[in-house]
Amino acid sequence: MATALVVIDMQEGMADRIRAGREVAVPDAPRRMAELLWLFRERDLPVVHVLHDDPDPASPFRRGEPGGAPMAETAPAPGETVFWKSGSSAFAGTGLDAHLRRIGADRIVLVGAVAAFCITSSTRAASDLGFRVVLPADAVLGFDIPSLDGGRIGAATVLEVTLAVLGADFATVMPAERVASVLG
Repeated sequence: MATALVVIDMQEGMADRIRAGREVAVPDAPRRMAELLWLFRERDLPVVHVLHDDPDPASPFRRGEPGGAPMAETAPAPGETVFWKSGSSAFAGTGLDAHLRRIGADRIVLVGAVAAFCITSSTRAASDLGFRVVLPADAVLGFDIPSLDGGRIGAATVLEVTLAVLGADFATVMPAERVASVLG
């Protein structure tokens, strides 16, 4: 069986958040994603992109809008499969599950944005569907979030807790530099 790289929500809207100074846990995560893209392309392994098309007309994450465009660093190459989603999970209503099965992928390396949201939903869904999931901890965007008391929970804390929960039951969490060793 094959391993596929699945890149989630790496769109200009994410780059805009980073450029605006939003706290991010791993600032060079997009570069690490680009390195993983290179690795998979070099080895002729499947790469799939899932982009967010938010149904809210005020959202920057909309197909055809500047914020919805893929980030240049992680943009799909010609011939790579692209799915559009309107919810949190990359598997909900996209055809991703059927595509991965059709190409014989039983394991996915999942990278992208945002750790506590679409990465979490997609990792859990993939695990529930029987895929083995590898999460490169330093190739996932994690932002700060509002706390219940009106303050903020720091990006590093959010990412650490998110990866710990996912790694406890749904995925194998490792640094991006170790991914090559699990590809065989």
